[in-house]
Amino acid sequence: MRREQPCVWFKSCLLIHDVINPSIRTVAPIADALLDQSFFIKIQFQKLLEIHFRPQRRRACPPATLALFLHFLVHRTAAAGMDVCLSSEQQPGRLREAPCTPDGCLEPAVEGSLQEDGTGGHPGDSNEIEPSLHSLQKFVPTDYASYTQEQYLFAGAKIVIQESIESYGAVVWPGAMALCQYLEEHTEELNLQDAKILEIGAGPGLVSIVASILGAQVTATDLPDVLGNLQYNLLKNTVKRTAHLPEVRELVWGESLEQHFPKSMFYYDYILASDVVYHHYFLDKLLTTMVYLCQPGTVLLWANKFRFSTDYEFLDKFKQVFDTTLLAEFPESSVKVFKGILKWD
Repeated sequence: MRREQPCVWFKSCLLIHDVINPSIRTVAPIADALLDQSFFIKIQFQKLLEIHFRPQRRRACPPATLALFLHFLVHRTAAAGMDVCLSSEQQPGRLREAPCTPDGCLEPAVEGSLQEDGTGGHPGDSNEIEPSLHSLQKFVPTDYASYTQEQYLFAGAKIVIQESIESYGAVVWPGAMALCQYLEEHTEELNLQDAKILEIGAGPGLVSIVASILGAQVTATDLPDVLGNLQYNLLKNTVKRTAHLPEVRELVWGESLEQHFPKSMFYYDYILASDVVYHHYFLDKLLTTMVYLCQPGTVLLWANKFRFSTDYEFLDKFKQVFDTTLLAEFPESSVKVFKGILKWD
């Protein structure tokens, strides 16, 4: 599911669209027109913006951001621009630690507990890991050039997530934040204690971690290249902290579903998904996967930031196969949280 890297002009479009004035939507047609040539760069730049200018804590566009915009236009290079945006003083309202690789940076207490359980070390290590994470042994994490340690507060716990802007699947997106907030505020109503949950597109794992802390039995899924970092974050934040250690499994949308998730063996009370709908070429496979994983009694909770017309087109298709309820809306970040129950008649 990887796309070649095209020109960086799409970064400028997203800068105008999501940072300088989030209410502007006239740039969307431009983004749509450039999609086929600029898919990967659009994703990269959107990650950059949404990490470092969280809509929930948005500030006015700083001068350095305008400089970054000009830098992209003149020099057509992402690297220097990322260096500018990564400066800590531009990061509003979030705690920040020095970047690190998966080889270290565990807090002493957590690191000790992981070693005692035989689960410490690099995300790809497979010598000794918890049985519930045993399926991850075959996966080797991508060697990103840089990582950051981001801290979040949910369910009364400090959660440290290792992120990298080099991969879409190694970033916490606004939809994940909104879904975590919804789970936190409706834990008893959702009856999450011991509930069986599968997350589609878990990325760096924040939603799965929060669901685990709230008492659920969680299976976190994503593409193979992000599972190493996902496992690392899950272990760091759930070992000796949750009643059920989350499981990590590979899930490629629309592929080998019956082989890897036979309905006779896998049933889930909830399917969770956040910011899985954006401008990519696998929306039909995503919907197929959502439908397949839902059985009678399964509730799908989907949170998404709506950016482009294709997002709403997916929502229309979603409503055709799911009885859909809008549970929450976050206007400041354009995120909506939906409940879907598969139609069986």
